Amino acid sequence: MIFNAAPRKKLIQKNNKVAKPHINDYPAFFSKYINLIDASDLQTTVTAYSHPLTYFFVNIPEEKGDHAYAPGKWTIKDLLQHVIDTERIMSYRLLCIARGEQTALPGFEEDAYAASAEASKRSFISLKEELIAVRKSTDLLIQSLTEEQLNNRGTSNNKSTTANALGFIIFGHIMHHKKIVEERYL
Repeated sequence: MIFNAAPRKKLIQKNNKVAKPHINDYPAFFSKYINLIDASDLQTTVTAYSHPLTYFFVNIPEEKGDHAYAPGKWTIKDLLQHVIDTERIMSYRLLCIARGEQTALPGFEEDAYAASAEASKRSFISLKEELIAVRKSTDLLIQSLTEEQLNNRGTSNNKSTTANALGFIIFGHIMHHKKIVEERYL
């Protein structure tokens, strides 16, 4: 599998440059992710971060897939499956809240998901292909949203958040795990 090094053309909805979220727009826990993103708005975030983050993960050498930096820690395959699962969940929340859903959305237990995912039984290339598909899907969703939709507020995991904040959280989460891979796995 080859991941094209050229960034995709922008398909951004006109007039949807909603500013970086304020602390009141998301649960405080997510500050650690949002603070990793140095962009003024979500559309700029997609343009600046999507391709480099995807490129980083899909170009991790095949022989590193089953590597864990310490006993009992996730392998890179486990970590990549976690990134994929989390992005899917967060993009679902983003979609629901952007569309005006008022029903509270459930939380999820990342360690339980990781334990039942059985990433070790998958090929590393299949995980990389899935990451590319999920990332593209998330980017297209974000790029389709209007300012009004990004400013919608809803509840997930019993906490109030905006659709815009969820977009930043998605990118901050993958950036967080990129840093972990760089520091501990490679």
